[in-house]
Amino acid sequence: MTQHVAVLMGGWSAERDVSLSSGNGCAEALEGKGYRVTRVDVGRDIAAVLADLKPDVAFNALHGRVGEDGTVQGILEVMRIPYTHSGVLASALAMQKDKAKLILAAAGVPVAHGIVVHRRDAAKRHVLPPPYVLKPVNEGSSFGVVIVREDRTHPPQELLRDDWAYGDYLLAEKFIAGRELTCAVMGDKALDIIDIRPATGQFYDYDAKYAKGGSIHVLPAQIKPNIYQQVQQLALTAHQALGCRGVSRADFRYDDRPEGRGELVCLEVNTQPGMTATSLVPEAAAYAGYSFGELVQWMVKDASCDR
Repeated sequence: MTQHVAVLMGGWSAERDVSLSSGNGCAEALEGKGYRVTRVDVGRDIAAVLADLKPDVAFNALHGRVGEDGTVQGILEVMRIPYTHSGVLASALAMQKDKAKLILAAAGVPVAHGIVVHRRDAAKRHVLPPPYVLKPVNEGSSFGVVIVREDRTHPPQELLRDDWAYGDYLLAEKFIAGRELTCAVMGDKALDIIDIRPATGQFYDYDAKYAKGGSIHVLPAQIKPNIYQQVQQLALTAHQALGCRGVSRADFRYDDRPEGRGELVCLEVNTQPGMTATSLVPEAAAYAGYSFGELVQWMVKDASCDR
């Protein structure tokens, strides 16, 4: 009997468009593998929609709040619909960046020094000595991220905008110069590391992530073997410390500049990594020998409740 997979996508977070792109790509790949697929643009009636559909598996292709913070996972647990990616607690922890950092640090994963501040306070004064980074405590895809460079005399005034949509509380972190590295974990195995280099500018922002040609991906990353192994081990440790399941992706900064101090820190763990044509996890999985169709099929087979 053909399995019926409901691909959950869209929703109403700031990452809606990315989620639609991820979801449609995954749905097409699953159809190519012979699954019966229903694309579900998630609304607040999602429980009623799923009750009517009665899918065998929910493929969670949502990004951002609700889909990534444990909310949808809780609905799926209550309805006993097996689902992909991490469960309720791991999703909620990883999405709340300040709480995740406490868990990671306790597990021996190095993190950047940081404090939680109100956005209005961060607009009045420098909350850390520049350079530092301000980012919403519970957003993804680099939405709302502000880099305050050393030559910036005034704190960022864009935080006072009336249309600011990324919450009132921000995580302020010391800026770590150097490389942007990312390492995906698939089950209990860390995949190869990608060195992400923005094609323009110095920051891996939304456009660098999702625009075609927005960034250059070096796979495998050209770093010292001992650092390579360390990043893989830290990604796996972070995945396990937060209780992640299925596929996750840990992002790091590594300062290997001649004048640098060799700092290596984990920025965050993403429990719902992008699955678009330019996304990192499909690229790392392909390097490990998994086609896109095989990757999403693996995720469906890995689906369960009580995650």
